[in-house]
Amino acid sequence: MTIHPRGRIVRGAAVAGALALTLTACGGSGDEDTGDGGGGAGDGGAVDTAAVLEEGGTLTVWAWEPTLEQVVEDFQTEYPNVEVELANVGTGNDQYTALQNAIAAGSGVPDVAQIEYFAVPQFAIGEALTDLTALGASELEDTFTPGPWGSVQQGEAIYGLPMDSGPMALFYNQDVFEAAGVEVPTTWDEYLEAARAIHAHDPNAYITNDIGDAGFTTSMIWQAGGQPYQVDGTDVTVDFTDEGSARFAEMWQTLIDEELLAPTASWSDEWYQGMANGTIASLTIGAWMPANLESGVPGGAGSWRVADMPQWEEGAMATSENGGSSLTVPEASTNKELAYAFVEYANVGDGVQIRLDGGAFPATTAELQSEEFLNVEFEYFGGQKVNEVLAGSAENVVEGWQYLPFQVYANSVFNDTVGQAYVGDTTLAEGLADWQEVTVTYGSDQGFTMAE
Repeated sequence: MTIHPRGRIVRGAAVAGALALTLTACGGSGDEDTGDGGGGAGDGGAVDTAAVLEEGGTLTVWAWEPTLEQVVEDFQTEYPNVEVELANVGTGNDQYTALQNAIAAGSGVPDVAQIEYFAVPQFAIGEALTDLTALGASELEDTFTPGPWGSVQQGEAIYGLPMDSGPMALFYNQDVFEAAGVEVPTTWDEYLEAARAIHAHDPNAYITNDIGDAGFTTSMIWQAGGQPYQVDGTDVTVDFTDEGSARFAEMWQTLIDEELLAPTASWSDEWYQGMANGTIASLTIGAWMPANLESGVPGGAGSWRVADMPQWEEGAMATSENGGSSLTVPEASTNKELAYAFVEYANVGDGVQIRLDGGAFPATTAELQSEEFLNVEFEYFGGQKVNEVLAGSAENVVEGWQYLPFQVYANSVFNDTVGQAYVGDTTLAEGLADWQEVTVTYGSDQGFTMAE
C-alpha cells in the first residue's frame, strides 16, 4: 500500500474552471468501454466477486478518508492476489481537480475514487463514473439508509456505494448551557432564545459559529423542507424562494442581525479553541463529528453531549445530511469488476466494521440497527449512548433532496453571493437570490436547460 502526501486544497474560481463538466464533454467512454477490464454494465450480470478477487490484479484508489488505510491493509491480507495503491491526492476539491485533469488527459485515472455526495452528480453528468447497477449495486438498496442511498443515484443509475453518512444532530457543551441557565433547544425558536441567553450571560460566548458555509446552508434548507434544486436529466431548476429556503433564511438572518454567531471559520485553530474554552457552545453538524471532538478538543471530555437536531415545528422529527462520501468507479478504469469488488468490501463487507472501529459513522442499516452499535457508551460525552441519537437522525432524514449536477462549482461561489450576508448589508434572502442567478447562468453556459 502506498500513501501519498496530501496536496493543497484548491479553492474559488480555479476550482470552478478545473471542474467544468460540460454537457459538450459528455459521451464517448461510456459507450465504448464495456469490457476488457470487466466493464460490468455491459455484462448483464452482477460481479462474481469471489472469482474476481481470486484472479486478482492491481488497483489504484484515490481517497483521503483515514480509516481506508486499515481497510486496504486488511483487504490485501485477505486477498493476497490483489495489490492496492491508496493515494491521497488531496481532500475534496483538490482531489476533484486532479481527477478531472486525469480524465481530460486520458491517463492516470484511478480505479476507485472517493467522491462526496454533493459532488457525485457533477461527475455523473459528465459520464465520468461507471453505473454500478449491473455490477451488483442494484441488489443493495435495503443495505443503506435513504439519505446516502439517494445521494449516489441519478435516475435509474447508481454511481457509487455510500461509505458513510452525516445525519445531523446538535452537539453542545452542557457546562456552558447550564451556566447560562439554558435548556437544550428542541425547536429553532428555542434555539434562537438559547443563543440570546448564552451571549447575554457571557458576551464572549456564542451558541455556534458561522461565517457562511454552503454545505451547512443547504443542509439546513434540506431539513426545513426546501427543495431548491430540481434535476431531471439536463433540465435543472434552481429556486431559493421556496418555503424551506425562506424559513431558514428568516431565522438565521436574526442570528446574524443580532450578532449571535461567532465570526470564526470552521476547522480553523480558533474554532477548536472556541469549542475548548466554551466560547462556541454548540454545533449543528453531521454524525461524523464525535471523533473530531475527541481528537481536536480533548479538554472538552465530559462536557459535551449530543441531542436531536432542533425542529421547525414542535413535535416533528425531520433531519438532513451534512457531509458524507461514496466510493465510485471512474468510467476510465480498466479493471472495473475488481474495483467494484473492493468498493463492496469497503462499504458493504468487512470494511464497514473496520471503519467503524476507526471512528467512522455508518451508512448501512444493519450497523445502525445493531444493539452493539447503539449501546456504545462514549466516555468523552459523559457515558452517553451517542449512537442512539445519531441513528435516530439517520432514520428521519427528509427524502427527495437533490444536488445540482454542478454543485462543486455552485459551492465555490457561495462566499461571493450568500457569504456577503455575513460581512455586509446584504441579507441571506438576497444572497440566496444572487447565488441562484449565478448558478443558473453557469448552468446555461454549460448546456443545461435552466429554469428559476
